[in-house]
Amino acid sequence: MTTRTIAGIVALLLLQGCTTAPRFEKDFGKSVRANLAAQTIDPRRAANPNPATGIDGPAALAAQQRYQRSFAQPESAANTPQLNTLGGGK
Repeated sequence: MTTRTIAGIVALLLLQGCTTAPRFEKDFGKSVRANLAAQTIDPRRAANPNPATGIDGPAALAAQQRYQRSFAQPESAANTPQLNTLGGGK
């Protein structure tokens, strides 16, 4: 092969990268939108300009703090005996 032929083949291969977009890009993101729509119970509620009101701020804060405190570990009893199972104890 001559240098000119090789250069022509390389040029054709490089130009192939400039072709139109692949078919899969036409539907890019369609599955994500379908999954979001499947997880939405009532899509019309998102456009509601007057959403249902909840509890007032201080009550919501107190409820949230009680919820967070419910996960706190209780203090362990003071001076709990420790067992040494490896031997070497007194």
